Amino acid sequence: MSRTDDTPLPIEPDPPPAEPKRPREKPATRERRLIGIPVSPGVAIGPVFGAAEPPALITKTKIQATDIPAEVARFDAAIAQSRKQLLKLRARLGILPEDSQAEIAPMLDAYLQMIGASRLVRGVRKRIADLMVSAETAVVDETESLAEAILALPGEDDRAGRKRRAEEVREIGRRLIRNLTRAPFRSFTALPQGAVLVCESLRPADAALLDPSRLAGVATDEGGADGHTAIMLRALGVPAILGVAGLTQAAKPGETVIIDGAAGTITLNPDPATLTAARRAVTAYARELQKLASLRRLPAITADGETVELQANLEIPAELPLIAQSGASGIGLLRTEFLFMNRESLPDEDAQAETYRSIVEAMSGDPVTIRVLDWGGEKEIEALQSEGIVPEAADLNPALGIRGIRLLLREIDLFETQLAAILRAAASGPVRILLPMVTTVTEVRTARDIYERVIRRLRRRGERLPDKAPPLGIMIETPGAALSADALALEADFFAIGTNDLTMYTLAVDRGDSDVSSLYDPLHPAVLRLVQFATEAALRMRMPVSVCGEMASNPSFVKLLLGMGLRSFSMNASAVPRVKQAVRALAIDDCARFARRVMEQADPVAIREMLTGP
Repeated sequence: MSRTDDTPLPIEPDPPPAEPKRPREKPATRERRLIGIPVSPGVAIGPVFGAAEPPALITKTKIQATDIPAEVARFDAAIAQSRKQLLKLRARLGILPEDSQAEIAPMLDAYLQMIGASRLVRGVRKRIADLMVSAETAVVDETESLAEAILALPGEDDRAGRKRRAEEVREIGRRLIRNLTRAPFRSFTALPQGAVLVCESLRPADAALLDPSRLAGVATDEGGADGHTAIMLRALGVPAILGVAGLTQAAKPGETVIIDGAAGTITLNPDPATLTAARRAVTAYARELQKLASLRRLPAITADGETVELQANLEIPAELPLIAQSGASGIGLLRTEFLFMNRESLPDEDAQAETYRSIVEAMSGDPVTIRVLDWGGEKEIEALQSEGIVPEAADLNPALGIRGIRLLLREIDLFETQLAAILRAAASGPVRILLPMVTTVTEVRTARDIYERVIRRLRRRGERLPDKAPPLGIMIETPGAALSADALALEADFFAIGTNDLTMYTLAVDRGDSDVSSLYDPLHPAVLRLVQFATEAALRMRMPVSVCGEMASNPSFVKLLLGMGLRSFSMNASAVPRVKQAVRALAIDDCARFARRVMEQADPVAIREMLTGP
């Protein structure tokens, strides 16, 4: 329909302007908690810093016979480059705390030995020449073969040591591969002050590059409590958790993270309440460290005045600074196997004497108990194999074969050389000598005859010796030794009860075997009764008796052990302050009554609840 009048058309108002679209708000990131393996205690709060390791890509290849000299030359060049890097790392240790230097330097020395005239280097060259494979292929195959051979050796006593040695072999293999393939190494130069390092894995050589004054903490996807990396992080005093599955996928660079190195917990994006609680925990932990440090110079005396001897175990001389800091009153167990490992020939009497003397002098008059060589099929010592003293292959069941005193009484020259070296070192301070894996009276008598013969020979030679020969004691670490402790006490000068092996032999359990590890329990009534029997046999003879192994280092077990009559403990240096704290809070009469109640129990679960709570 058309319109003919002049009435104006109504004007439509303009539509209101469209409101600008608001960006969709991101939901607040929720707090998330992950669990890992606690490695180094302490609480750290800081931003996540990721340091990825560039991959070293290799292809296993065969070569022609004409290429063998060139591949060997490439391998030699990788060795030279690796040696230069390790020496540079060692020179850098001066910026680290003294304790950290003492821990890391021996590890770097072990790496340097492995790229010297070692089985690893010989094996790689042999693979290149005989199998006609590339240097990379030979390194990968040889290092993995050696590592697997070390790990496959059965036996409980040195399981953690075997893992560390396998880790050393694999680590030097990785370094050689990186130098062969020219793959860059991980860098920490951009690590900001107060950050928490989060990465898939951390190699020992990486840990040597960390500056604890800048770093708040460390957390990784891989790793465990027994490796070199864990040991070094503890030496650095950095809160750390290893073995956190999925960590690097969950943690974003720059976001706030809390790690509790004692509990093994990692909190990503903590809410305000969690963050406040963590800050209080940081303060509380600092106070606890101050309190434990104040115990260093205090005596280990019970509340009712009974003196208790707390000593430290020593596996390598690098641990001496840790012992000095712990407040230990001596070395209760010096393991001498370190002198024989990572070398192609046996140390002679002079070399051993110098090492023992340096340790005795470092203890400044505190007693040192030196255990003679405790080789077993589970401990790989190339020098013993190359000298034809032990077989290349481990016994079918090394825990029940030629080990400890059994080997030494078969290899008299080896035994006499070590005894002579220890006796010479004993002129520098108080020393005791400990025989491992004793099971019969005859073994002690035979060992003492050899001991006295060595003393007479050294005196004729004009060597400086202490006026009174060092005491000769024995390890109680089998049910046979514990049950015959009353007879052994007539022959030995002191006992050291090794609870780790005693538990293994008593319960027929290797805790390294996941199928039965849950059965390994030092609080099993059978183990406790053997400890009690051996302790009482020593006390009846008024003979010194100590306990070492994990039982000695657990503050929750102190009340029971004191109640059994034990007054001497030897443990890892780091455990000394907390055990001392437990000792000073207890009274002997209460401990004795508690021990009687515990020994009436037949259920290990009930016993554990009595000691540690449910």
